[in-house]
Amino acid sequence: MSTVLVTGTSRGIGLATALAFARAGHTVAATMRNPAAAPELARAAASERLAVSVFTMDVDDDASVQQAVRRIEAELGPVDVLVNNAGIERTGSVEEMPVSAFRDVMETNCFGAIRCIQAVLPGMRARRSGCIVNVTSISGKLATSPMGAYAASKFALEAVSECLAQEVKPFGIRVCVVEPGIIDTDMARHISVAGDASAYPNQRRMAAMFVAALQQPTPPDVVADKLVEIADGGSWQFRHPVGPDAAPFLQWRASLSDEAWVEWGALDDDAWYARVQADPGMDARPSVV
Repeated sequence: MSTVLVTGTSRGIGLATALAFARAGHTVAATMRNPAAAPELARAAASERLAVSVFTMDVDDDASVQQAVRRIEAELGPVDVLVNNAGIERTGSVEEMPVSAFRDVMETNCFGAIRCIQAVLPGMRARRSGCIVNVTSISGKLATSPMGAYAASKFALEAVSECLAQEVKPFGIRVCVVEPGIIDTDMARHISVAGDASAYPNQRRMAAMFVAALQQPTPPDVVADKLVEIADGGSWQFRHPVGPDAAPFLQWRASLSDEAWVEWGALDDDAWYARVQADPGMDARPSVV
């Protein structure tokens, strides 16, 4: 079986993914910034006697990534599969969000993945085998306010992934992106809470959409199972929408011109909620108490 490196495993999709790979018989290197603050994975792995080793890695830091990968390879052997899952979100209008927040999101979601890729790729290339899966989002194909920073990072990671796939296919290395829809994670729950007062209605409306989606929550296991399927299956398919709402959202966006998409995002509240109910079929209008 394979040695699998999964980033961002303290909670949510990353935690579920580490457990799913181990349950499938793989040896898992699960990385996170502060293992002491997130003991749930280690406890779950120990209780099931799974081959999961937790390593400290900060994907925002060059030295941390290099040191962690060297330690993983020394203790567990060459990395066969890399799952770049670590990610953060910040919501807010382009005008009101600090530039530092944009930098933070890009640093983790895009540059963090690149750091990990660069750390494991020489070995994969020398062995002429490997699999790199970048967890992006449907936000890597459609941009909705107030998620400009998050969407920008995921658009960027999808572009890097396309280029990387072209570069490494001759070496027998598979690259793909997984695009989850709205998954029941701490991140999604955070987005579902309207933020501070704003000159723009988009954050409040997006929060309402997430509240509606989370009424029938999709668990992180759905994404984790897909990641194992991709790694084990040997498919060269590049893009994988995951979750019941992922493909419908992407198809909805593809059906609209850029101008129509902008017009939808700029509608007043009543018209916006009506379109969300008519098109993706979500009753996101907040209840009146």
